[in-house]
Amino acid sequence: MAAPAVAEEATIGRPIEAGSLHKGRLDMVVYYVPVDGDLLEVTATFAPKDGGDPHRVVMGLADRDSVAFSMPGYQDLLYTFSRSGDEVTVSTGTDMHQRVDARTR
Repeated sequence: MAAPAVAEEATIGRPIEAGSLHKGRLDMVVYYVPVDGDLLEVTATFAPKDGGDPHRVVMGLADRDSVAFSMPGYQDLLYTFSRSGDEVTVSTGTDMHQRVDARTR
């Protein structure tokens, strides 16, 4: 299985520390907070560069979890969220063969 070509990446290593990505037609800001047990609650806000309403995604990541998706209406980029210990890495890629369209989930 081929990995997506990474276009941009941000790693967050502490709660409430924010990271951002600006590749493509969306700007994205992401942070996490610890929740029950070993789970980190990751919040990502996507804002269209050409205006319009922002989109927010909230997910729980356990250690070694990884998820990838594209945003509805913005399928040209794949966003990947991965956790390793207390670090959450977010990246954008362009390999559409690996894309999981958020509308089909």
